[in-house]
Amino acid sequence: MNILLVDDDSFLRDMYATKFVESGHKVDAAKSGEEALKLLKNGTFDVVLLDMVMPGMTGLQFLAEASKESKNAKTKFVVLSNQGEEKDQEAARKAGAVGYIIKAESIPSDVVKKVEAMK
Repeated sequence: MNILLVDDDSFLRDMYATKFVESGHKVDAAKSGEEALKLLKNGTFDVVLLDMVMPGMTGLQFLAEASKESKNAKTKFVVLSNQGEEKDQEAARKAGAVGYIIKAESIPSDVVKKVEAMK
């Protein structure tokens, strides 16, 4: 899979990228929603993993814009966040996310397995 990771936390972004690469996936990373939108305009991704809380553009704002920018209608948007309340998950689903993974409840290798199961 070709994956785009969107998270402002460089440690987490790098850790998840490493786990996906070790599992045979191609990974691009962005530290903001704005940066990720530029990557979406220029590339095709199977999955976009995004955080909900980022400076500048929130995850919900990103989802609203990303649905317009993605070149691949089959791109799946999956939230990877510590915001785990039901209202947050419902808002993400309404904005176009097909999955919602709570960081604190999943180790990185489990995140990879969950994303692979969504393809």
